[in-house]
Amino acid sequence: MTKQELIAAFIANHQQAVQYIDGLDDAEFSYRYPDKWTAGQQLEHLLLTIAPFPGVLASKEFILEKFGTINRATWDYKTVLENYSKTSLKAPEQFVPRNDVHSHQKAEIISGIQKNIDSIKDLLDKYPEEELDTLTLPHPLLGKLTIREMFYLMSYHPLHHQQQIEQMLGNYFK
Repeated sequence: MTKQELIAAFIANHQQAVQYIDGLDDAEFSYRYPDKWTAGQQLEHLLLTIAPFPGVLASKEFILEKFGTINRATWDYKTVLENYSKTSLKAPEQFVPRNDVHSHQKAEIISGIQKNIDSIKDLLDKYPEEELDTLTLPHPLLGKLTIREMFYLMSYHPLHHQQQIEQMLGNYFK
């Protein structure tokens, strides 16, 4: 996947999940299946997971100094998802949403997601292809990932959560 294809997938998949959640009524947005996040919490989680990127991507020098380069063969999209599926899939504390996310907060969260997506797009545009495959960022479950690998995962991530909501709401309406 080229850089432009990766950026397009990241944006499109976030927009798809956000539009899906935005279309939910208040009852669907707030429905809590036992031991699962509500759609509102899923939405907030999406914001929490992308919020760090504008700060870190702003400085290639910081990334190189703090996280370095990759010392293994880079993973393709399929390998990233296979390795991710072998983890606990449990969000670290800093990415766990509040217990109560209400429908009146939806627009504010969506606005935050869109602002972050716009910033991330602008910043990724400044990286040449080769830096996406050499510079690394830490992932809490997978360890060091190249920037490209991280955004393979971050492109998949909103669709994963949309699918969880669809399954949860499918149970709600049975």
